[in-house]
Amino acid sequence: MIATPFGETSQAAVSAPDFSEQEQPQALVRVKALTFDVFGTVVDWRSSIINEAQALSRAKGTSFNCERFADSWREGYRPAMDRVERGELPWINIDGLHRLILDELLLQFGIKGLSEAEIDDLNRAWHRLAPWPDSVPGLSRLRSRYLLATLSNGNMALLANMAKSAGLPWDCILSAELAGHYKPAPQAYRMAARLLGLRPAEIMMVAAHSDDLRAARQEGFRTAFISRPTEYGPDGPGESAPEGEVDVTAANLFDLAEQLTG
Repeated sequence: MIATPFGETSQAAVSAPDFSEQEQPQALVRVKALTFDVFGTVVDWRSSIINEAQALSRAKGTSFNCERFADSWREGYRPAMDRVERGELPWINIDGLHRLILDELLLQFGIKGLSEAEIDDLNRAWHRLAPWPDSVPGLSRLRSRYLLATLSNGNMALLANMAKSAGLPWDCILSAELAGHYKPAPQAYRMAARLLGLRPAEIMMVAAHSDDLRAARQEGFRTAFISRPTEYGPDGPGESAPEGEVDVTAANLFDLAEQLTG
């Protein structure tokens, strides 16, 4: 369990009604499981990768822009997945796609002298991402009422290692790897409902990304938007909830737990 500033998270602005169980809309009362996007929603990938890059820079006596390195690695994520979905690449899991991007970044940033073991360890930085301060207490509270599962593009090994490292209290780890399609492809959401043994309307997709929530909603899921305004850095583009397209909007996961569990 990770100590967190409960006072700060619990005082966040609430953007949606605070329903008790009796007051919740019937559609939300039927929800039995919550599925979570992970990168950016539950864990702070940017700060984590910057920290890993800075550690590498110190250890190797090299100098490069660690913030830009982290952003560039993430920027390659969606185009690489899209190439898989279009059939331009065979199925490659996220570890494999991260490595393809990393190999190019090492050349781009002039990072030399790394052994294969060191490059592999750097690639596995995504297995060690730190949670947002509200994530563990928020998830733990939600778990008292709901089944909690990942529904991430991260591969199974990555998500399992991350859960162990960050203390994330999942009941179940589900990955797009099990569907052979990356979100927001509909097959990923259908896979989750099938493996959880639930109707889509009995599942709420929780994410900080509108495209994920829209795709889940199209498959019949209920949806919750989590605000992560600093996902891309203090001056990064903050994403807003898609107006009229989500059931719940929350400032963070502790806020979501307060809204759903009372």
